[in-house]
Amino acid sequence: MKTIFTIIAVTFFGTMAFAQDISKEAKVDTLAAGVELKVEIDNTIRKDRKTARLYKFKNSRIKKELSFKTKKNRAKLA
Repeated sequence: MKTIFTIIAVTFFGTMAFAQDISKEAKVDTLAAGVELKVEIDNTIRKDRKTARLYKFKNSRIKKELSFKTKKNRAKLA
C-alpha cells in the first residue's frame, strides 16, 4: 500500500512540475557596434642608451669572489 501511494505521489508531483509554464524569459535586443583599431608603432631607435646593472646588495660581486671555498677547507674526520 505504501509503495502504491509513493508511486502515485511521485507521478502526481512530477506531472504538476512538468505542466507549469516556465517560458517567461525576457527577450533581449542585441546591439551591434563597430570596432576600429588604430595602432601606431614608433620605430625610432635611440643610440644614446646605456646599460646599467642593478645589484641587490652593495659590493655583491666582490663578496662573492672573496667567499670562495676550496677542497682543502673542509674539516677532516679523525
